[in-house]
Order: sequence, then structure tokens, then C-alpha cells
Amino acid sequence: MVDESKISTTNAPKPVGLYPHARKVGNLLFLSGVGPRNAGSDANDSSVPGLELDHNGNFKAFDFEAQVHSVFQNVKSILEASGSSWTQLVDVTVFLVDMKRDFQTFNRLYAEYFKENQPCRTTVEINSLPTPIAIELKCIATVE
Repeated sequence: MVDESKISTTNAPKPVGLYPHARKVGNLLFLSGVGPRNAGSDANDSSVPGLELDHNGNFKAFDFEAQVHSVFQNVKSILEASGSSWTQLVDVTVFLVDMKRDFQTFNRLYAEYFKENQPCRTTVEINSLPTPIAIELKCIATVE
């Protein structure tokens, strides 16, 4: 039997484990952690906007703004595939790997994306993420 409450889309990066992009429970939509990797990429693919690694996996180029724009696009894609939308977000948890370096940039871009809809937000710094990304979002939205 297929569980229709589990939602996955090819318009977002593949999850790095056995979990869906989102899960619908009643009129709420819970998104799994979403990062900035390119749509369709898997955990072993280092295809991250704004990130270039050398042959040893060290940073050659890093553009945090590109990662923020990409993670927002990935969240939008999952919301739309789930029958929700950006304006229906009610809660966003932000995970940054370097609060000191990235918070001001994130806060500025966040304000541009959330001028109208202003969901609750929590921002925390974490030691690392499972792929070479600098940001991940965990979101809750409504579904009509």
C-alpha cells in the first residue's frame, strides 16, 4: 500500500537517507531538512551552488548567497509539489554551520524573501551537515 502522506519530487535534491521530502498530516506539511544542493543531486554529488571543491575536497570557491537562494528555491519546489506554497509557511528552522560568518547575509536575504509572509523562525549554529553545505532549512507549512 502506498502512503500518500509521503511526498517526494525530482525538483529538489534527493534526500541523503531513507525519508521523504515532506509529509502531510491533516492540513500541515512537514518538510524534511532541505539544503542547497542542485535539484536531482544525491548525497554523493558535491553539486552545490556557490561551492567549488578541489580534488581533496577542500574549498576553492564559496558563495553563501548562492546557497541561500538555492535552498529557498528547493523549499519552494517541495512546497509546490506538496500542494502548498511559499506563503503558507508557518515555521522555519535554519541550521547554519558558521553563524558569525553567515548570519547577517542570511538575515538580509531572508527579509527579501519573506516581506509578506513572516513565519516563525529559529536560527541555530551546528557543527556540520551531512554534505558540504553551509545551510539547511526545516519547515512547516499549511496545505489547503
